[in-house]
Amino acid sequence: MPVIVQEWGTGEVLMLAYTDEEAWEKTLQTGEAHFYSRSRGTIWHKGGTSGHVQRIREIRLDCDQDAILFMVDLVGGAACHKGYRSCFFTRLRDGKPEVFAETVFDPKEVYSK
Repeated sequence: MPVIVQEWGTGEVLMLAYTDEEAWEKTLQTGEAHFYSRSRGTIWHKGGTSGHVQRIREIRLDCDQDAILFMVDLVGGAACHKGYRSCFFTRLRDGKPEVFAETVFDPKEVYSK
């Protein structure tokens, strides 16, 4: 099931991910976001490697109960594995993608450990 992650204090959309039953249960048990990686076929704890944890403040379901919204406190200042605060760091300008945000961390330093 798709999960939209939004920062509690600012309302900024941070990322889109997916959950399955196991990730959902871990999220409910720990109070921190866990997701299902479709590409790796496994559960992952957001911030488990980077330290950029997402602490759940509230969980909302859409009207059809087929999408989830996590309202989170963002620990560490970044949600994107590419080093940006939000995964939505690119906008279309005149029909072309344009990066408009600055990185918060260097992914090579964080994920090469």
